[in-house]
Amino acid sequence: MKQRKVGIFLFDDAEVLEIAGPFEVFAVTSINRGKPDELKPFLVTTFSESGQIVTARNGFRGVPDYSLESVPDYDIIVIPGGVGTRRELHNDNVISWIRGRIHQVELMTSVCTGAFLLAKAGLLDGKQATTHAASIPWMKENFPAVTVLDHVKFVDEGNVISSAGISAGIDMAFHIVRRLLGVDVAKATAKHMEYDIDFV
Repeated sequence: MKQRKVGIFLFDDAEVLEIAGPFEVFAVTSINRGKPDELKPFLVTTFSESGQIVTARNGFRGVPDYSLESVPDYDIIVIPGGVGTRRELHNDNVISWIRGRIHQVELMTSVCTGAFLLAKAGLLDGKQATTHAASIPWMKENFPAVTVLDHVKFVDEGNVISSAGISAGIDMAFHIVRRLLGVDVAKATAKHMEYDIDFV
């Protein structure tokens, strides 16, 4: 079984749960948990633009594993949101990097207003997407090429997946686990985390 490399982007004023939620889901996912042949299907690391410490929302400080220049060949990338996306929207280096990675990864994903960065990179043009409920009008106005959906936890467009606000990133991560590894693995992971989710 291939162990997929998952990279979560860190930046100043990112929303903490949008980082930690998906990180936890992928990191604790296991096949044959507790058995001699237990397998960890995801290797999760973090990265920032410079590789230096970032200060997320409410003073939470994170030490990234990599910079944009040193990241490994990720299979899955998670772009969180938070008020810091307002600044990152104008960061040409980050937007260009995201745009350039779309053909190298299996899945490019966003949580909350992280969808703004995917949209700015042109990755959501002609696609459906979602974001935090309070930011949907702004996204519709500023990215008319994107069909923005309300009242959904996440939108799966193949190699691009976006999710709604904050805790919805956890649901999106479970969706990815189910999509890649099957519902039994997803259910076992949710049980281990004591997270209530309905896999329909």
